[in-house]
Amino acid sequence: MIYLSQFQFPDIEEEYTFTMKQKRTCYDTYYPFQVISKHSLTKMGFEPITILYGGNGSGKTTVLNVIAEKLRLERDTLYNRSNFFEDYIKMCEYKEKKQIPEISRIITSDDVFDFMLNLRSINEGIDRKREELFEEYLEAKYSDFQMKSLEDYEELKKVNRTRSDTQSKYVRKNLMNNIREHSNGESAFIYFIDKIKDGGLYLLDEPENSLSPEKQQELLKFLEDSARFFGCQFVIATHSPFLLSMTGAKIYDMDEEVAEVKSWTELSNIRKYYEFFKKHEKEFE
Repeated sequence: MIYLSQFQFPDIEEEYTFTMKQKRTCYDTYYPFQVISKHSLTKMGFEPITILYGGNGSGKTTVLNVIAEKLRLERDTLYNRSNFFEDYIKMCEYKEKKQIPEISRIITSDDVFDFMLNLRSINEGIDRKREELFEEYLEAKYSDFQMKSLEDYEELKKVNRTRSDTQSKYVRKNLMNNIREHSNGESAFIYFIDKIKDGGLYLLDEPENSLSPEKQQELLKFLEDSARFFGCQFVIATHSPFLLSMTGAKIYDMDEEVAEVKSWTELSNIRKYYEFFKKHEKEFE
């Protein structure tokens, strides 16, 4: 499915005209001006899966943030904005092939990281509660409690439970399941599964962060199936070899001085991976 068909950024001349009109000179940066244009990237066309490939500082995250802001997509965490961000957004244009659904959103590595931090905070609270229950169990089990009135009934039930249950069974009965049954990678994967719904446009910024190679391949399959069978469109910033190999993906190489579309096997870093493993091929046999 294609919702967003084209996006146009201001070119170098438009940016120069704007910056020359600024009378104040106290700004250290005109960001996002002069970031995307340095790759001569003024117009992007999109497929069901479009990938922005490049290293840190290549501008791929800026592209996602600009598109997300122009389309007013939902997001969970804030991002760096400059005094000129709104001016830049006004100079951008886009075309839809089909109306962009309201469920569409941008998902960043900060979103995933905050989600995992929240889980950790919950787990820390659970751990504290568990320690309290251990103490409560031991105190009740070995107390000399005797019921003297109906007001003592709840305490009597607690004592009886401690005498019929093991310590671990008592704690499990009185404590919600610990969310830390999942690793960071599993938690990150769950976040993507939860946020990506059928029939939406999704901008993903380095989704491979926190994911093992195995989980990256699971995410690859999930994204391919979502695009092929469930009406989703993806624009992904990544340098993961696994995600770059997605079937039918249109890849913009932003490591080049002039950004151009390439196949994933033409990308310089992918070639280096290939040459490295080819050199050590016999060691895997």
